[in-house]
Amino acid sequence: MHDFPLFLDLHGKDVLVVGGGAVAWRKVQALLKAGAKVRVVAPSLCAEIAASPIDHVSDVFEPKWLEGVWLAIAATDDELVNEQVAEAANARKIWVNVVDQRQLCSAIVPAVVDRKPITIAISSNGQAPVLARRIRERLEAEIPQWTGALAALMGRFRGKVANTFSAFSERRRFWEALLDSNVSQQLAKGDEVAAEAELTALLSGDNSRQGWLKLVGAGPGDPDLLTLKSLQALQAADVIVYDRLVAKSVLELARRDADFISVGKEKGFHSVPQQEIEAILVREAKAGRRVVRLKGGDPFVFGRGGEEVLAARAENIDVEVVPGITAAAACSARTQVPLTHRGLANQMTLVTGHCQPGGDDTNWRALAQQNSTLAVYMGLTQSSHIADELMAGGLAPSTPVLVVENGTRPEERRFRTDLGHLADTIGKAQVKSPALLMIGDTVTLYQEAK
Repeated sequence: MHDFPLFLDLHGKDVLVVGGGAVAWRKVQALLKAGAKVRVVAPSLCAEIAASPIDHVSDVFEPKWLEGVWLAIAATDDELVNEQVAEAANARKIWVNVVDQRQLCSAIVPAVVDRKPITIAISSNGQAPVLARRIRERLEAEIPQWTGALAALMGRFRGKVANTFSAFSERRRFWEALLDSNVSQQLAKGDEVAAEAELTALLSGDNSRQGWLKLVGAGPGDPDLLTLKSLQALQAADVIVYDRLVAKSVLELARRDADFISVGKEKGFHSVPQQEIEAILVREAKAGRRVVRLKGGDPFVFGRGGEEVLAARAENIDVEVVPGITAAAACSARTQVPLTHRGLANQMTLVTGHCQPGGDDTNWRALAQQNSTLAVYMGLTQSSHIADELMAGGLAPSTPVLVVENGTRPEERRFRTDLGHLADTIGKAQVKSPALLMIGDTVTLYQEAK
């Protein structure tokens, strides 16, 4: 370890910043956030610094401006000035940071993840600041925003916990039980009252844990398209009930010790009936387990998520829906074919080509509208019927269609065709599910990859 890691309490303390440009502004922002009294020495200021609550000295740097300061930061584009600041600060035994000149620094400003009161600092000793920022980005994704609220709540109860448990080992076990409880779940929803109530119940000896259910959208397959909230739910779950369309790479992001239950379905073969899936979700949650129902795409877009929410509500189970990126949005972005585009489509329709046995067929003719994009999920089997009905409704056989198989996944395939040749294209290419049909004039914007 080259540098000694240390957090400074700068509240109400004088700090000098030399420089008035964009780089200096980044430092001024952080210092003001830390409660420092900031003096900026610079002949001129950028608009952001000028509008901030700082003391401005419109002058060139002189050592006298270091009197009484606890920390100095040189953030000019003049290396000679930066050297003067460093030399004068070192002579007065004042910590100094010089932006992008590591050899002049006695103090390093790290990349920071701020979850007040939790603060995580990452430093590369000035060797690789871009790498340190990239690590910070990863930690920002991993650490929920409510972490700070959890730390603050634990801080408020430290005294009560110490009075309840005299032994350190007992206190440690209590805090570990708290972290495994639903307190964080309540804070994630912004309900601090419920979180405090649960902590109080734990403190009084009620160790029973209420289960919960989260319907989580796994997106179209690319794990990088998972939302932060989806990732956090996966890593908190005791049980993960997942569909066939959920990519293996997404499942690998879950806790290693979680129980995985496959309830995959595909046309002609339903491994687990919907009612049984709902029974599994209810059973596991009522047993006090944290359950994630992981569904391809978005839970509420042709995912029967509404039925599962109603089943949980009927049993008074705490249920939450975490949206995912649905296939239409993902394939649109991936292929750069917009769902709406001025002059080509002023509306879009998401529709499934799969009907329940004995159910009414979709009124495809009513969907044959100009200036519209039609995104058809699960439409491979009925593609010939869908095309015939849309043409009977008024769409021309030349209406452009883009077929996207396994959108966003490494094995993705795309086929540009038209309505009159849709079924033939799907048959000749042996397109497999999952696939999305994008129908409409916006498909004319599609370009084959070079």
